[in-house]
Amino acid sequence: MIKSKFSAVLTGVLLSLPWAADAAYPAYQNYQGAVARPQQMGYMPAANNRMMQPQMQYQNGYNNAFVQQAQPGMRYPQYANNVVAAQPTRITGGLPRVGSSQTTAGRQYYQPADYDRLADSGLYVGLSVAYNASLSGGMNADYTGEEDAYTVPGAFEEAGFISDTIIPLQVSVGAAINNDIRIDFSYLRYSGMSYPKTVNTSDGAGGMIEAQVDGGAITANATMLNVYYNIDSFTGYLAGGSLRPYVGAGVGISLNTIADYAVYDNTFYSVMDPLYAGAGQLTGISDIVAYHNGGTTEELAFMLEGGVTTELQGGLKLDMFVRYANLGQVKNSGSIVLSQVEWLGDGAGSEYEAPYDSVFHYTNWYESGRLGLVDVGVRLRLQF
Repeated sequence: MIKSKFSAVLTGVLLSLPWAADAAYPAYQNYQGAVARPQQMGYMPAANNRMMQPQMQYQNGYNNAFVQQAQPGMRYPQYANNVVAAQPTRITGGLPRVGSSQTTAGRQYYQPADYDRLADSGLYVGLSVAYNASLSGGMNADYTGEEDAYTVPGAFEEAGFISDTIIPLQVSVGAAINNDIRIDFSYLRYSGMSYPKTVNTSDGAGGMIEAQVDGGAITANATMLNVYYNIDSFTGYLAGGSLRPYVGAGVGISLNTIADYAVYDNTFYSVMDPLYAGAGQLTGISDIVAYHNGGTTEELAFMLEGGVTTELQGGLKLDMFVRYANLGQVKNSGSIVLSQVEWLGDGAGSEYEAPYDSVFHYTNWYESGRLGLVDVGVRLRLQF
């Protein structure tokens, strides 16, 4: 009999467990997953272990007070006006072309596979070397209207500059302002240029005579502020996305220097017929050598450039470009020292070479010419 009563009590306890567990561990509506324990929900059991008191308001989107206290034998209360946090809006639609500065909802899009690889960003240093494809400009004499100018050999007709091998070198330091524009400060040096080897000078009778020139090396040192703009927004990438086209312009100051040079004129210039010349009277001039002192001028300079950029390893970029640089005037100091052989009449209808050389000093007799160059080169840029 005792065993029967014990069995009945045990059976009653086992049958009541699902109902008790359901009352003690409620599930929220529409929630699928593990059931949270009361302690995790902010409820602590009362002293009589039957009444559950709310300890705090429920967070994470449920910001309303409890509707009622939990009572033994019932589910936990539901919450009124449950608010679900707003989900971020997804931006859809087609992306602009690679390199475009268009934006959608304040966000800027590019094609990451190719664009990021060629993007300009941050500071950089660059070194370029080029080959001069064209040299324009030449020297003119500013003293052609002066009296006895024919005795000072010079370029009375424009004489073009000559070049040996011009290798322009450029060092630049700059930064990308944004993905389309970069600015740098550069130092550009040209050498290997010189005054022409021959010039045409006046013969004093309306004709021209060729004279030989020695010296007159020309160098130019230009400092410029340059702006470059990537034009792939209009052209797209080239060569399957490996080349990014750009254009650039710069302005600055160029120090143009020409070294001393000498002009030799071996023509004999007749001043008077010896038959009519008295003894010791000047009858002619020959073997004229004009020593032109060089000079340095500070000139406004500008450049225009177009090219394409590609990427190398290790954060290096390579610019392949064509550049036109106008460096202003090359001008001497205006000082000319002239030496010549004089011929004198003997009073008997003949003439003889004077036992001395006559030397004259001319000032403010300038020769000048504008210097322009077209270069083809490459620039290596290291981005930081």
